[in-house]
Amino acid sequence: METLISGWIGTILCIALVKTLLAPTPATSIAEGMAMALPFLLLAAAPVAGFRLAAGRFPKGRISAQPIVRLARVGNWRNASKGDVARAVAGGSGGFLVSLLIGIILNVPVRAMEFLASVPAINPGDPRWAHIIVLAMTVDVVVMTFLYMICFVMALRSVPLFPRFLALAWVADMALQVGMANYLANTPGMPTSVAQPLFGLLMGNIKKVWISVMIWLPYLLVSKQVNLQFRHRVRSDA
Repeated sequence: METLISGWIGTILCIALVKTLLAPTPATSIAEGMAMALPFLLLAAAPVAGFRLAAGRFPKGRISAQPIVRLARVGNWRNASKGDVARAVAGGSGGFLVSLLIGIILNVPVRAMEFLASVPAINPGDPRWAHIIVLAMTVDVVVMTFLYMICFVMALRSVPLFPRFLALAWVADMALQVGMANYLANTPGMPTSVAQPLFGLLMGNIKKVWISVMIWLPYLLVSKQVNLQFRHRVRSDA
């Protein structure tokens, strides 16, 4: 992870420098250039901050307590033995859970590439609608890369709150896409050539989240591995 973090920061900083130098309206001072590069610097920092926060909060090997209220009630279950739970936590992720973790971590570079491909460096003197677009898109990519990285670490460390936090991230993702669509629809002066592909991107993000929910929510509810590793319970014969 440390190697990936260094590579991530270096790559985003290089892209930020290139986008700032090749901006449609070039910067006239260092301060102006820093302001133009700020969205890309926030993108570089967001997933790293999420990883650091979650990794510090949930150390390796610790078996966290179960939440007081059970939300996943599909199926018949009984509490697992401490030995079974300890072995499951020590064994880490495997099987389909690895595919889920890969999907979660891939959200970070995919969302980053979409952002970098669609958002130019904006000069303070550019039109107001351009600043509104950059602000909305920056908030979206920063919040979601931060949340998805926390989800990844929680799953990796067998934190019982992981399924709930992932569901929260899905809800936040869809809410941000819908909120941005409504917000940008009321932005005056936005050219149609900019608005149409932007709304297509937002609707595409919503569809991707719904596909993730339909694929992984049933698995999170009924999987024996998920229930043992995160809910500390096994199937009951009763």
